[in-house]
Amino acid sequence: MRVLGQIATLVRKDLLLEWRGRTRGLSVVLFGIVTLLLFSFAVGPDSAALRAGAAGFLVLALLLSSTLALSEGFRLEHENHALEGLLLAPVEPMALYYGKALSNTLFLILLAPILTPVAVILYAVDAGPATLVQVIGLWALAAAGLSAPGTLFAAMTSRLRSQDVLLPLLLFPLVVPVLLGSVKAIALVLGGDPMGQLSSWTVLLGAFDVIYWTLSGVLFTHVVEEGV
Repeated sequence: MRVLGQIATLVRKDLLLEWRGRTRGLSVVLFGIVTLLLFSFAVGPDSAALRAGAAGFLVLALLLSSTLALSEGFRLEHENHALEGLLLAPVEPMALYYGKALSNTLFLILLAPILTPVAVILYAVDAGPATLVQVIGLWALAAAGLSAPGTLFAAMTSRLRSQDVLLPLLLFPLVVPVLLGSVKAIALVLGGDPMGQLSSWTVLLGAFDVIYWTLSGVLFTHVVEEGV
């Protein structure tokens, strides 16, 4: 219960700081919209190709936006030695990790109601309210799968000048299963699921989320001990 209370406090702190600043949120949203626009320009006026690639483009927009969001998370904690202050409070390292990971997940999930309608309009996808709700739910699973290892790697690289380069290099190969599962699941939602494969891809996506959240929480303790 003590750890859960610490996690809730840390999530509240991060969301409050994000609300007060709002700079990171605006930049990430604009970056995601620009990414979707660039994909549409790259494909051209072929509406069939745009609809076929809509799921992949949407997940790639989430992936690229996540690196921009995750890289800023621990930079804020290092200002004025805020991270050291949290550990002296004392705050359990596991609570610090899960608080930060939940904050990042919620931040990425909030992009879904903005970027999903933009993708539907840009790529000429026929999607009703029920379809949009399903896509947002799958987006949430994908965001959780990216945030868990992303938070760990952001902590590992936060003191390095080359964080903006190292974070994607470490994160992208590891989250390939999450990207594959989310693209397949969202494509089935947008294009139809005659073979009933959606549940299998969703379970696979959820299973990797559990694996990433469990392993990253354990490894984060060692990252803190090495002097995050």
